[in-house]
Formats: sequence, C-alpha cells, structure tokens
Amino acid sequence: MKWSEISIHTTQEAVEPVSNVLHEAGASGVVIEDPVDLEKDWDTTLGEIYDLSPEDYPEEGVIIKAYLPVNSFLGETVEGIKESINQLLVYDIDLGFNKVTVSEVNEEEWATAWKKYYKPVKVSDRITITPTWEEYEMVHEEELIIELDPGMAFGTGTHPTTVLSIQALEQYLASGDDVIDVGTGSGVLSIAAAKLGASSVLAIDLDEVAVKVANINVKLNKCQDSVTVQQSNLMDKVDRNPDLIVANILAEVIVVMTDDAYKALRPGGTFITSGIIQGRRSEVKDAMVKSGFEIVEITEMEDWVAVVAKKPE
Repeated sequence: MKWSEISIHTTQEAVEPVSNVLHEAGASGVVIEDPVDLEKDWDTTLGEIYDLSPEDYPEEGVIIKAYLPVNSFLGETVEGIKESINQLLVYDIDLGFNKVTVSEVNEEEWATAWKKYYKPVKVSDRITITPTWEEYEMVHEEELIIELDPGMAFGTGTHPTTVLSIQALEQYLASGDDVIDVGTGSGVLSIAAAKLGASSVLAIDLDEVAVKVANINVKLNKCQDSVTVQQSNLMDKVDRNPDLIVANILAEVIVVMTDDAYKALRPGGTFITSGIIQGRRSEVKDAMVKSGFEIVEITEMEDWVAVVAKKPE
C-alpha cells in the first residue's frame, strides 16, 4: 500500500488542535518535530535513549506529520484538513507559517521510520510512559508503567500538557477517589489515575476514534475494571459527583465547562486543567474563580500551563 505524508508547518500553540484535526481526518498517528526537544534536559535514568538530529527538525516553529492511505479521496481529505486548520483562527490560535505539504512514502518506510521518535519517558516521580514495542524494566518498586501504542492515534502521552496533568494527578489524587477525565484522547490520564489508586474513572471524549483508542489502551494496561470510556460532549452525560475532574483540552473549551465542573464536583473536590497556552492563562484562571473555584496551584512547562483548583468544602 502507498501512503501519503501530510506535513503542517505551524506553531507549538497549535500542536494539540492541529493534531486533533489530523486524527479526525483519519490519520492513525502523528509525528511532532519540535526543535525545543533538541534543547531539553531529558531524564537519563533509563539510559541514553535519545539520539535526536537537528536535521530532523525545523529551525523555527513546529512540523506535524501524519500519514494517510493514497486513494481516490485523498485530495478531498487534504483540502478538508486545510479548511479545518484555517478554522482554528476563529479561536485566536496562532498557526504560524501554516504551510501544508503532501508527499508519498511506501508502507515499509512509514511503518518503521516514525518509531525513532518514541522511547520510554519518565514523566513524574512514579510514572513512566513507554511505547508497546520497547522492552522496559522497572527502575524502582513504586514505579508505575503506562504502555501506549502511538501508532494507533493521539501521540505518546509525553506532550507538556499531558506531563503537567499526570504530575498534578500524582500530587492531588487520593487513593479511592472517583475521577472524571474530560477529553481523554488516548486515555493516558485515565490510566494514570487508575494506576495511582482511583477506585473508578470515567473517561469522556466526543471523538469516536478517541473512544476506541482509549478503550484499547485501557485494556492494554489492564485498567478496564476501574476505567469506563464513554462518548460524550464534555460534561453533558455526567450524573455523578466525583472527587476529581481532570481536563487536558483547549483553553477556550475549559472556560465553557468550568460551571459544569463546579456543579458536578463534590465539596472539597479537585479540578485539574491543562492544554493552556501561556496567553490564555488569565482567561482560564478568571473563569474558574468566577465559577466558585479556589486556585491551589499553577504549574508551567515550556509555553504550557496547568491550573489546579478546589471546590470549597
């Protein structure tokens, strides 16, 4: 089979929404080439696992690549992708160069080349995320391993917004908590919550593909007894009062759901939000306070922000 590589030259701010556009268009995974990765002080407790070449990265901005099968509908699909990306301007998302290019690759090249980007990564004190094809041995007894197959969709779970969310879960989730994960994507936050001791987790996503992928990852990590995946728009179908809600989604979506999150949470409950670019930090914080939340902590990684808030007792 022949595959078409679609490449979008954009900004770090646009990584999450552009990746979502590609997934909705049928891409089975994305590669993110961000030059910031070349400057990171990577954790090396697992050994020297990163061998990144500057030649693989743009000098400015971020390149997102996805792969689609070459068929009679490819032209329409590419045009649809371009249109959906341009519509992100409505949300004041900086698209940067917004240059879209298409090239053809054969299946053998596609099936192996992108794997060089994905290695085990320690994302918090206790949690390490590893791709399914990597053999990995625990470094310490309390380490929790999450296995993901980035080829199925939604990346490796090591984007700064995901890392910030997992670190917040590790700090604020108590054993036995009831958790709701809004916009679950790969299901990685729900899996992390389950492994950290949540008694029950409801993973919500509007995207049908995300629901399928999350279910696969939940079973892969043997968390199906505590994690339920449901297709829904934000909090529309929630009929429970959880101890904790986590939402790693766009800032403009978070501000829409703060009232619903406040109503749903039990008194004293925790609301963890991420997916917030620095320029939207105040907007999200103000919306949460207006809904009645008390801000507990704001953490940052690169250009991204996570906000942790509490509903008063």
